[in-house]
Amino acid sequence: MSKRTFDLFFALIGLIILAPLFLVVSIWIKLDSPGPVFFRQTRIGQFEEKFQIYKFRTMVVHAEKIGKLITVGEDNRITRSGKFLRKFKLDELPQLINVLKGDMSFVGYRPEVPKYVNLYTPEQREIFEIRPGVTDLASIKFRNESDLLATAKDPEDLYISSIMPQKLELNRQYLTKKSLLFDILIILQTFLAIFKIDIKQF
Repeated sequence: MSKRTFDLFFALIGLIILAPLFLVVSIWIKLDSPGPVFFRQTRIGQFEEKFQIYKFRTMVVHAEKIGKLITVGEDNRITRSGKFLRKFKLDELPQLINVLKGDMSFVGYRPEVPKYVNLYTPEQREIFEIRPGVTDLASIKFRNESDLLATAKDPEDLYISSIMPQKLELNRQYLTKKSLLFDILIILQTFLAIFKIDIKQF
């Protein structure tokens, strides 16, 4: 089975199976705070092309205009429903739509906003050879990224100078190891990380 066939099959199955959950979460978001159910944002994908990423909205409307592009600790822009959705990564589920459309894969690099991509070196831009992913090795290693940023005097500087380069190095490592089997292992480890089941890293 090819990577794209795998993505299409499981994205479609996932959307069908999770349809009731999508409905419940959508109602909760609407009752919790005014605004749309989905959050859409421009990200950079394969071949450095822009696309709109889908997530369940976990912050107040126009949060990006009243704060940083990164989320730090107990960010007061996060809604009550958003705290729960973020804890279990449920806000990422609408990205199944992106996978179905071909914008993303289940496993790849996590797509960034243009502001941070503009800081990439030519070597780091090698990751754009493939589609971005719903998860990756960096998502596992930095699953508590928001808490880590909360300890810094300048969270954005820490992200740009330290965390982002480490993520990109993991992404470049993935390029040398990528295979369908490796993708499945990353997906499994992502689920284990979400539920805080510690296993040895790859």
